[in-house]
Amino acid sequence: MPQHDFINGSVGRLQIIYREADQDLPAVLVCHPHPQYGGTMHNKVTYRIAKAFSDKGYAVLRFNFRGVDLSEGEWADGVGEVDDAKACIDWLAKRHTNIWLAGFSFGAYAGLKAVADDERVEKLFAVAPAVSLYDFSFLDNEQRPLAVVHGTDDEIVPYEQVKTWAQTNSAAKLTFIEGAGHFFPKHMDEMLSALLLGTV
Repeated sequence: MPQHDFINGSVGRLQIIYREADQDLPAVLVCHPHPQYGGTMHNKVTYRIAKAFSDKGYAVLRFNFRGVDLSEGEWADGVGEVDDAKACIDWLAKRHTNIWLAGFSFGAYAGLKAVADDERVEKLFAVAPAVSLYDFSFLDNEQRPLAVVHGTDDEIVPYEQVKTWAQTNSAAKLTFIEGAGHFFPKHMDEMLSALLLGTV
């Protein structure tokens, strides 16, 4: 059963849902989309990403960024949200030797930036990363595997921009989903299958 709880962040408590796993596999932190546009850990894409990893036997932690639902604090221009993700990684590191990071949209930015120099995190996953909205240059020298999944018809983050960014990042392996929009409404299973290819 998932554990609904709180952990301590830098500005107060962060609301989490943690699902433990029996297998000796990495734990995955999943970061949700932009809080100011309705993003929460219950976002459908975020939930399905978490469930896909959990169904494969991975422990999974989802959380609400500061100011979202029951998490304390308020929106901090993407800076404080990076700290929130770091707090979750610290929490996971006390329970797991191996950690992976998966983020959707804004969550890919905040999550990846949080672990940019964190050697405890071994693999990275980015779904519809918001490269048109945020500076992802912190990944320019990234060496860890970075699985990127994006839709060709993304109405928020243009596919061509993600393609160009991925081509200039040696760690990134881009899988595109033909005809998929930002939230993958008709292509959810395709997106998840592509994402899980990054686990092997």
